[in-house]
Amino acid sequence: MNNIKEQFRRYLRLQKGLSPNTLEAYLHDVSLLFSWVADQMSNVEGQRSNVCEDAAIDDRIKQLKLADLEEFSASLFDLGIAPSSHARILCGVRALYRFLEIDGYIDQDPSELLESPIQAKHLPEVLSTKEIDMLESAIDLSKWEGHRNRAIIEVLFSCGLRVSELVTLKLSQVYEDERYVRVMGKGSKERLIPISENAIRELHLWYDDRNKMVIKKGEEDFVFLNRRGAHLTRTMILIMIKQYAKDAGIKKTISPHTLRHSFATALLEGGCSLRAIQAMLGHESIGTTEIYTHIDMTTLRDEIEHHHPRNITK
Repeated sequence: MNNIKEQFRRYLRLQKGLSPNTLEAYLHDVSLLFSWVADQMSNVEGQRSNVCEDAAIDDRIKQLKLADLEEFSASLFDLGIAPSSHARILCGVRALYRFLEIDGYIDQDPSELLESPIQAKHLPEVLSTKEIDMLESAIDLSKWEGHRNRAIIEVLFSCGLRVSELVTLKLSQVYEDERYVRVMGKGSKERLIPISENAIRELHLWYDDRNKMVIKKGEEDFVFLNRRGAHLTRTMILIMIKQYAKDAGIKKTISPHTLRHSFATALLEGGCSLRAIQAMLGHESIGTTEIYTHIDMTTLRDEIEHHHPRNITK
């Protein structure tokens, strides 16, 4: 890793306080810019040399202007990268140049006027409470992992956790008497979320099975464990939920994040304020939370189309 990227890594970790997953995503995105610069230099020089791999690339990165970054952005479009991924990569590039300006590597940030591609707004899939019940009913409770998986779904839906927050949830973060959980979200920001009686009940059923397990050393405080006594991975949760959705006959394309969307939508439909939903989801900007108002309006439109006398057809 060359010097600028190493300094950028430290900046993201120490000053911005990004989570390991977010930090690696930023570094992956800016690596695309470094690779593009290396390719441009090798095309000019006729061959890719060792010099192009380190100090020379750093120097060239610091010399890039807005027009160069727009050319890089156009190359992403030519590669067929989806607008959402394209926008995320440019977000990483902007973060890189903000860091370079703050640390005095450059005098002016050339990415300030760099435009992101226009993204079509796609409303996320959500599940109704009835569909959540169908999902849980598809679980075979006679299997050792049955109560665990039912507790996972109930906690995701009741608390709106990110899957990364769920797999790292500790016993010491669950306050049953006060009925809330304490989670560490993006940017190492801590928040408190109420937990339902149903979720606590399901956790107790899982704890009965968990207490009979041989738990791997160092994993004793994790709430959810696999059969080897180690904490779960995000991929395991994804596979599990998709399989239960298939077994339950749910045709929607869902993921663990669908339960988070369902949590927020259920709160909004129940009259909860956007600010409260923002706090429970851990969104930094209220703009991120406002997508749920669009989902709610879609639901209202469907109700009118199905029940208003001017829309009902024989």
